Amino acid sequence: MNYQQYITIEPDKRGGKPCIRGLRITVYDVLDYLASDMSEAEILEDFPDLTRDDIKACIAFAADRERKLFSSAA
Repeated sequence: MNYQQYITIEPDKRGGKPCIRGLRITVYDVLDYLASDMSEAEILEDFPDLTRDDIKACIAFAADRERKLFSSAA
């Protein structure tokens, strides 16, 4: 998954946090919803601007960030 097509970082939006396609929904928001046991279907119902690929991009972004964090610490 090429999350770069979906995740945007704009200094003036949400304090520069990674957001989805320029929306005000952050990667953190989506990951937090998933972690709190919301299903993908529930998230998509609550946020009709999101797509399944947006959710997958959030997971891919987090995985890549985690990988980079540990590879730079080694």
